[in-house]
Amino acid sequence: MQASSDNRSTRGQDAAALGDLRVLDIATFVAAPFCGTILADFGAEVIKVEQPKVGDSLRKFGTITECGDSLVWLSESRNKKTVTLDLRKEKGVELFKKLVAESDVVLENFRPGTLEKWGIGYEDLKKINPRLVMLRISAYGQTGPKKEEPGFARIAHAFAGLAELAGEADGPPVVPGSTSLADYVSGMWGAIGVLTALRARETTGRGQFIDLGLYESVFRLLDELAPAYAKYGTVRGRMGADTVNVVPHSHYQTADDKWVALACTSDKMFQRLTEVMGQPELYSRYPTSAQRVERRATVNALVAGWIGQQPLNEVLKNMAAGGVPCSHIYTIREIFEDPQYKARKNLLHINDERVGELVLPAAVPKLSETPAVFNHAGRSLGENNAEVYGGLLGLSAEELKEYSEEGIL
Repeated sequence: MQASSDNRSTRGQDAAALGDLRVLDIATFVAAPFCGTILADFGAEVIKVEQPKVGDSLRKFGTITECGDSLVWLSESRNKKTVTLDLRKEKGVELFKKLVAESDVVLENFRPGTLEKWGIGYEDLKKINPRLVMLRISAYGQTGPKKEEPGFARIAHAFAGLAELAGEADGPPVVPGSTSLADYVSGMWGAIGVLTALRARETTGRGQFIDLGLYESVFRLLDELAPAYAKYGTVRGRMGADTVNVVPHSHYQTADDKWVALACTSDKMFQRLTEVMGQPELYSRYPTSAQRVERRATVNALVAGWIGQQPLNEVLKNMAAGGVPCSHIYTIREIFEDPQYKARKNLLHINDERVGELVLPAAVPKLSETPAVFNHAGRSLGENNAEVYGGLLGLSAEELKEYSEEGIL
């Protein structure tokens, strides 16, 4: 896929799904960089470009380790080469353009217009490499009246309508799980966009740019919210743990003060639940989803009363025997102890040369023929400067020293 592979290191990439792909990650924090993480997990050569001396802000985001970089950095910058480059300086732009000529993809998430101001917008770069694919993630996208406004994941959750749905009906909007959800989801949409653009390039021979707003990544996930409002004027409010069109589909407390998630997404599933409860007459009384939704409080109370009389283990055993989807609501402690996570190798145990033993979330999805490969955790600032600028661009040791002294690297 890449423009040139003459100087490309192929260590560990022979059987990688994306082993012939070179990506320049000039983005910051999580959103666009997470796209790079996904690509790197499957073998792409991802070169992380950071500001000299200070680096990406992600290095200081979250729990700081003994090496000075955060756990988030070590996890989400894994498998990436790290170089420094000041894109605000003319010589930095010149070097970047040389890298672009040798690459397939650029990932960025600056405010719209920033790269154009530096002379490295998409229109500038495609003149150098017409096959270039550029992912552009920003708070509100490259167009529209809010395009120049800043934003982070929390702002995206609010603007997309997700935060309004999170929380109890009589309480304030709350954080929908992770404050970085929109960032990670945008990185996933970004990876889809990049791979789609690369597939199109095989036919057209031309690259393109992908324009993605953080809020769009979240809004696209909100099931029937838009069509329900457009057709019926429905404005969904907060429902706590409940779900708008299905009952019982919520969280319930057990006799030993644990919590379980229960999902009865169909009439058939509710019938199974009533059999597990030993109360099959409930299915005859409330055989359809519409009837159960209409009597939400009553149905929920019946289920909560039954679950609340049993300890967690009994609830889970009975539900599993009856084929009813149910799970203990886990903390990270339970995740580390669970045999399913162990069997699926979802927790990646590594020994990092800078901080020692670490456990990271393993890459997903699992591919049968070209699985993800872990090479290393997030590296130190500028660790691959000599390899990339010397090996790929052919700069001498003297030139590297000169660039460094001038603050370009």
